[in-house]
Parts: sequence; C-alpha cells; structure tokens
Amino acid sequence: MPTELETRISALEQEIIAKKQELYELKRQMPRFEVPDYALKTGEGKEIKLSEIFGDKQELILVHNMGKSCPYCTLWADGLNGLYFHLENRAAFAISSPDSPEVMADFARSRNWKFRIVSTEGSSLKKDLGFQLKDGSYYPGVSTFIKDETGKIFHVAKAYFGPGDDFCSLWYLFDLLAIQNPDWEPKFRY
Repeated sequence: MPTELETRISALEQEIIAKKQELYELKRQMPRFEVPDYALKTGEGKEIKLSEIFGDKQELILVHNMGKSCPYCTLWADGLNGLYFHLENRAAFAISSPDSPEVMADFARSRNWKFRIVSTEGSSLKKDLGFQLKDGSYYPGVSTFIKDETGKIFHVAKAYFGPGDDFCSLWYLFDLLAIQNPDWEPKFRY
C-alpha cells in the first residue's frame, strides 16, 4: 500500500508527463516556415547543404551546439552520442557547431562522437533560428525540420538547452541523490 507521500509523488509525476505531452503538441502546432537550403561545412571543410543532411529521411533533428569551448554542450553531445543509432533510425540527426571545420572535427574525434557534425561558420542558420544572440554569442538547443516532396525544407519546432532540461538524463539522476549540489558543473575531463 503506497504511503500518502508516494501517492502525491506519483500523481505529480503523471501531471508533469501530461504537461510535457501538451507542451510538445503545442510546439508541433506552431506555424512551420520555410528555411533556405543553408550551406554548411563538413569536418573536411567541404560544403554540405542542409538538404543533404536529411539523407534518405524526411525529417531532421539538428542540435545547435555552442562549440568546443562549452562543457555543457559537450555533456549534451556525449549523451546524444549514446542515443545516436536510435535517433538516426527515426530521423536524420546532426550536431551543428560554430567552430571552424578543423576545430570541430578534431574535437569530435577527441570525444569519439559517432554522429554527423557540421560547421555553421559563415552561415546565418544559428542567427536565423534564434540560436545566435545579437552580441554574437550562441545559445544551445535543437531544431526539427521536415522536407517536402519538392525538396523544400520547413522548420517544425525548437527547444533551448539548459541545466535541468529534458535533453540530458544526468539532471534527473542527480535530482534523485540525497545531497543536492547546485555548484556542480560538467567538465571536459574528470
């Protein structure tokens, strides 16, 4: 027989799940808008069009990483690396970085990332989608896209990343610990 506290916890968890479902349904209802077929760069510095990242998929998940200097973005990418094959089975998946192709490729290799990573250097993609601030700095997050039968690309939804978000399971595991440590931050090496 569950205790009163266990019953309250269970009810709140169910409420949160329902609210998340409602939130993402609302995000999917936002008007889609066509985006240009942005020219990005591979790790070798070759141009790759946004449309090419879709491969044979109709949908694309594109993570907006802030680059090599961000330990939080590295934490998210490390976690997504473990999910890569599942993600790629459902939709095309890539991470975008504002770093130069060379810096981006070297860093991805040093982390053993399996997913595709593209440089947005010289592209307005991050700015156009709200992931580059007026001062030139970047904000992490994710955008989803769909490509229609004519090849036009439409932005479907987006979300920003931040400590405690739904995109990194680490936060939820830490929340279950007895001693909370609000000063903890990810590091490149432990």
